[in-house]
Amino acid sequence: MQKDANFIYDIAVVGGGIVGMASAYKLQKSYPNLSIIVFEKEDILAAHQSGRNSGVIHSGLYYRPGSYRAKNCVNGRKQLVAFAKEHNIKHDVCGKVVVAVSNDEIPRLDKIYEIGKANGLKGVEKINAQRLKEIEPYVEGIAALWVPESGIIDYVGVTNKFADLIKKINPKSEIKISCEVQSFNRAEVSKITTSQDTFFVRKLIFCGGLHSDRLARKDNVKLDVRIVGFRGDYYDLSEQAKKKVRNLIYPVPNPDFPFLGVHYTRMIDGSIECGPNAVFTFKREGYKRTDFNLKDTIEALLYLGTWKLFFKHWRFGLKEYRRAFSKRLFLKELNRMIPSLTMDDIKEGRCGVRAIALASDGNVYDDFKIEYKDNSIHVLNAPSPAATACLAIGDEVKAMAEKHFKLSLL
Repeated sequence: MQKDANFIYDIAVVGGGIVGMASAYKLQKSYPNLSIIVFEKEDILAAHQSGRNSGVIHSGLYYRPGSYRAKNCVNGRKQLVAFAKEHNIKHDVCGKVVVAVSNDEIPRLDKIYEIGKANGLKGVEKINAQRLKEIEPYVEGIAALWVPESGIIDYVGVTNKFADLIKKINPKSEIKISCEVQSFNRAEVSKITTSQDTFFVRKLIFCGGLHSDRLARKDNVKLDVRIVGFRGDYYDLSEQAKKKVRNLIYPVPNPDFPFLGVHYTRMIDGSIECGPNAVFTFKREGYKRTDFNLKDTIEALLYLGTWKLFFKHWRFGLKEYRRAFSKRLFLKELNRMIPSLTMDDIKEGRCGVRAIALASDGNVYDDFKIEYKDNSIHVLNAPSPAATACLAIGDEVKAMAEKHFKLSLL
């Protein structure tokens, strides 16, 4: 639909990842008369974290009971699976095992089990080595958890379906790709300058992912965190080795390290991925080991929180970094759960970059963080399981918009 140059959109969403699109979809579904425009700087939706994660439907097993991550993961998972069924999105609630390979991991496994029960997961079960073998015959472990509500899904397909539905509900709404927001002012009607054109909007929602802090600073939001990128590398199992993984195989996470650890994932296309590791990246959207961006590097390395994180976890960090450049060391980590894998069984795959929200004391902000300022809402931190929880996060954004934007008057 051709619009007048001075057409005023009711709401603009900056960021075409799965959280931005889910937020726009939830608003559009509840308020079909709203004109919504989404700006995505890449030429496709879900180009970064949303399309470069492990494709897992998380159950809500690990997150502190009562936290936004826990509540929104469980709620979001139920909504996501229902959405996938309704719209024929490829998915499979196949379940996963969390495997203890040593006695010192048993107490941590028990603690995760209790967290899962507290978060309302159904069917979570402690299993012995024999039962583990029945589920994943090639895995060697002394005990495990069986988590039947975990699964896999096509998150890019979900994101694009949100876009289709938004435009179907209101033809006046638009999804602009290859359209980077360059500047905006703060007024009753905001002027947004992009790489394509100038647009006018009444309210703004920022879901910038890896650039959420920069967009917030442009909006004069006072921040207590900064985004620092960590790259995760994956390996793929060869065709002959794929039989060694049936579904999802996870390690018992180390509570002293802020990342989950290397795991095995059957992807929705039938391939098997192993990973990721976690290493500091010198470019926020750097998907190669040698990628470098001067601005990203300076911002990260001049931030006290980055160095405090390094000093706090330097042993883990050194191990991760060595493994990023050594297939042999990566295989050694994979062999903890599947000892029969060989060098010929794994080949280099894709990688992704996580947006880690770091406080100045070096602690990782481990929950969702959404804030309101003036006429805008900022999703400042949406770590895993944000993709699983996207529809629940969309509900949170919608509730905040209802409170502050006076949507019925737009």
